[in-house]
Amino acid sequence: MMNMTRVIAGILMLAMGSPVLAYDEIAVSEGGTLTGTVKLDGAVPKPKGYNLTTLPDPFYCGRISDGQGWRILQPFQVGPAGEFRDVVVYLEGITKGKPFDVGGVPQIEAKDCLFLPFTTVVRDDQTVTVVNMDPVMHDIQAYETSNLGARVLFNVPLPMNSQHPRNFKDRTEAGMYHKHMAGPPMKQMVNLSKNRRIFVMQCGFHAYMESWGVAVANPYYAKTDEQGRFTITDVPPGTYKLVVWQPYIRTATEQTVTIGPKGTVEATIAVPAPTGRLYANEVLEHAYTRYNVTEEAKKEIDPLVHKQDHLQDH
Repeated sequence: MMNMTRVIAGILMLAMGSPVLAYDEIAVSEGGTLTGTVKLDGAVPKPKGYNLTTLPDPFYCGRISDGQGWRILQPFQVGPAGEFRDVVVYLEGITKGKPFDVGGVPQIEAKDCLFLPFTTVVRDDQTVTVVNMDPVMHDIQAYETSNLGARVLFNVPLPMNSQHPRNFKDRTEAGMYHKHMAGPPMKQMVNLSKNRRIFVMQCGFHAYMESWGVAVANPYYAKTDEQGRFTITDVPPGTYKLVVWQPYIRTATEQTVTIGPKGTVEATIAVPAPTGRLYANEVLEHAYTRYNVTEEAKKEIDPLVHKQDHLQDH
């Protein structure tokens, strides 16, 4: 928990958003469209590294590695031309407009010992559903971020599907077992303190499992796709603040946009890549020797079914 507390403390500037204003749903007859591209400007930050000899789980999660005894988490999903993927783009200052629908109850899955998706958009006081697809138990710990320290939103076990075998005969059988079956859904309310909009969820058993969420004040938001593209439709004519959010961006990236009646505006947003060390467990050049992982230990950790690079397609 110490590492995550440090992470939360390092993201304070984004935790305190603008005051959440009341929102009224009205018919938008001359709404415009905002579309654009988000790119990361600069070098992609190094990923997080979790040494699996210090975070043992021999039956499943501990066998999903890079083949060298490490579990790698890269919070920055960036394409070859800087396309910044899976970041949230939203408009501030809109108090009335189209129906406020975030696409039903957001669902987060625990799959291959990752929480997916990495970023989620919610309304404040909205329920989220978390489902365990793995053959092992997980533990949900969710916090809102704050410059006064983290506040617990919920902390509940995440059981696996009862059809998963609970007792393996040996490590080989456990390592070969790779079947996703949904466990009972756990529904939890996201209730943030006044003027706070960021929360983070992690697994109490597996430190490399984390997922972040942002609460929006209106339905004018989008997440970037594989090309870093986004589109926001039915925007009431006016001038607004466009905000780009990703949990590990140290300072907010904002720009002013003006949407005309039935007009289309194209925005290109360059997000400065954060520099310096972002997290305590950043992967360094000497990462594989830091804990003196022996060849024998690697064989114990190295997965029998799949390696981590196969998980990038999930």
